[in-house]
Amino acid sequence: MLGVEEKDDKTLAVAGLDDPEKMMSDFWNTINNPQKASINLLNDKKVNIIEVEGKSVIAIEVPRAERTDKPIFTGENPFKGTFRRNGEGDYHCSEEEINAMYRDKAVKTQDMLVLENMDFNVLCYDTIRSYRNVMRLTRPEHIWIDLEDEDFLYRIGAVAYGEDKTLHPTAAGLLMFGYEYEIVKEYPYFFLDYQEQFDASERWDDRLVSSSGEWSGNIYDFYRKAYNKLSQNIKVPFKVVDGLRVEDTPAHKAIREALAKCLINADYYGRRGLVVKYKPNEITFENPGRFRIDIAIAVEGTVTDPRNSLLMKFFNLIDVGERSGRGVYEIYRVWANMKWDTPTLVEMLDADRTKLTLPIKKVTIKKTR
Repeated sequence: MLGVEEKDDKTLAVAGLDDPEKMMSDFWNTINNPQKASINLLNDKKVNIIEVEGKSVIAIEVPRAERTDKPIFTGENPFKGTFRRNGEGDYHCSEEEINAMYRDKAVKTQDMLVLENMDFNVLCYDTIRSYRNVMRLTRPEHIWIDLEDEDFLYRIGAVAYGEDKTLHPTAAGLLMFGYEYEIVKEYPYFFLDYQEQFDASERWDDRLVSSSGEWSGNIYDFYRKAYNKLSQNIKVPFKVVDGLRVEDTPAHKAIREALAKCLINADYYGRRGLVVKYKPNEITFENPGRFRIDIAIAVEGTVTDPRNSLLMKFFNLIDVGERSGRGVYEIYRVWANMKWDTPTLVEMLDADRTKLTLPIKKVTIKKTR
């Protein structure tokens, strides 16, 4: 708002503008000058002169930029002219934050990178065997089921040909099937952490971390282990269909979706790791990297834009995760049907992280005689 001043008590007072037409002209000339601004996201509908209390005010509606347009900066140097709004102030973006924007800007997602300095030895074949066994159960007729491991990994995108014409792991293959001590060679800050806290006086009652050395430390095994723990803790009424007890409730499916989304959309080059916390009243999923689309659009379930598209493919092949963009929408829908408190999905700008909180409301099952 131009022509409006903020008082000490945070209320607004209309000051008005003497020559709003000239100010509008100067504004458009400036924002359309590539030496002043890297890109102009505005159109005539976003900038208007309005009358308030008999005085002229210019109202500018600033839209969220698409990831393909970021970083947007003043001047000609993104590392000097990129700023971010945080609370009531603007701050200069760090080189790390700007590099994260450039990674997200690429047409190919981060996990498609071919790691030509690595070979098949970085992959854990126990993980691959476990993954393939699950795929045989969920997609028994799939054309890739009986392929040899090398051909199977190539078809799903876990390995690819490098410039030397030989096969190497992709970033997705390393993350999904690799050993943790190999993963950190490409992603130095890689860290997966699952915590259970039943007693508020304790930091945690149970913990699973990727760096323990007791298991592979990769994304697939973390997903499997963390979900097994979560599914045992979620107490919801079961259904009976045709006389058989159905254990896989909509709540469990929503938790699988949330865990998979957390792993798929993480920026593994980010400085802080991925953390899943279970408490008796809530589950939180926190991953490095901001959401690539507006959160309101994600909740509507109309658009999908995964940070790691190959990881999404890997999970889809074992019937985990939504490709249609309705994953977050389905989580919210299930929670509404359960009459539980509404989930919250927020971006934490101070650390470039995304956090999903699922409140858990205890359900009492009445026994009948």
